[in-house]
Amino acid sequence: EQLVESGGGLVQPGGSLRLSCAASGLSVSRSVMRWFRQAPGKERELVAFIVPNGGTDYGGSVKGRFTISRVIANNTVFLQMNSLKSEDTGVYQCNTRDLWGQGTHVTVSS
Repeated sequence: EQLVESGGGLVQPGGSLRLSCAASGLSVSRSVMRWFRQAPGKERELVAFIVPNGGTDYGGSVKGRFTISRVIANNTVFLQMNSLKSEDTGVYQCNTRDLWGQGTHVTVSS
């Protein structure tokens, strides 16, 4: 089983990024898939999750700006991030159960 994130980078405040989490060895349609992030000097926090029936939920700081989704045929989960702020900077990781990806860095700065 493996999770591989991609899509991070440097973006200006107000910009957008879409992160991807490609899963292998498991089915994203049968798993609770989560996005976490960890900002420098801060604890890891849950950003969003999607459950097998397609239901989603978000951390309060990103609600209305971020959208989690999945493409079952590609076994991939996405995190669309809009209206990015400097406080969204951090390492974003995909997770299910006790399995973690390596993370992708997001930097929001002018």
